[in-house]
Amino acid sequence: MKNKPFILLVICLLFLTATSFAQHTQQRVSILGDSYSTFNGYLTPDTNYCWYGIAEHIKINDVHQVKQTWWYQLINQQGYQLERNNSFSGATICNTGYNGDDFSDRSFVTRLENLGNPDIIFIFGGTNDTWAGSPLGEYQYEDWNKADLYHFRPAFCYLLSKLSEQYPGVKIYNITNTELSAEITDSMEAICRYYGITNINLQYIDKQAGHPSVNGMKAICKQVTEELTVNQH
Repeated sequence: MKNKPFILLVICLLFLTATSFAQHTQQRVSILGDSYSTFNGYLTPDTNYCWYGIAEHIKINDVHQVKQTWWYQLINQQGYQLERNNSFSGATICNTGYNGDDFSDRSFVTRLENLGNPDIIFIFGGTNDTWAGSPLGEYQYEDWNKADLYHFRPAFCYLLSKLSEQYPGVKIYNITNTELSAEITDSMEAICRYYGITNINLQYIDKQAGHPSVNGMKAICKQVTEELTVNQH
């Protein structure tokens, strides 16, 4: 057929155009999290402490592959692209960590500026603030000083405010874990509502050694996906 080379050329051009369009429209996701969102080899920076994918935890939790994590499943199912996973095992949202130690080297409020250039941000923290008994403080929506950020409520207010300022036009979702203290859970809900940020309040997550199991990861992915679907309509 004389037209065969021409037809093949057209097919190639259509394929290249479709691929370019898909890459252009693919949404980039960044995660600001704690141990629940870690996996060895997938964190930025790679010096962040990791929980999943570490040999010592394989015997106490059945999540052994990155594809089993909630965020990997979500990104794969939704056709997203991972921009940056800045999760740090043991990190608190505020600057007060376990035993009252200064966690300003790893806190959420310290790491918020290192999320790349995302279209969507997922915040998934508060668990260590609950476990460490970090001080609550008062609701404070402006005029923060360094001392304020050692308390959960002002730090979470600061976090949402600064994320909204630094990443304009980016869709931000907060994920609230199960089994947190009532004060942390209620505070997250109230502060998210103040800033107009969607709060995904998880329900019934299976855990092993205090961390989501394979089934727990699936449940997180499912519940986050359901919330995304609601917000896209």
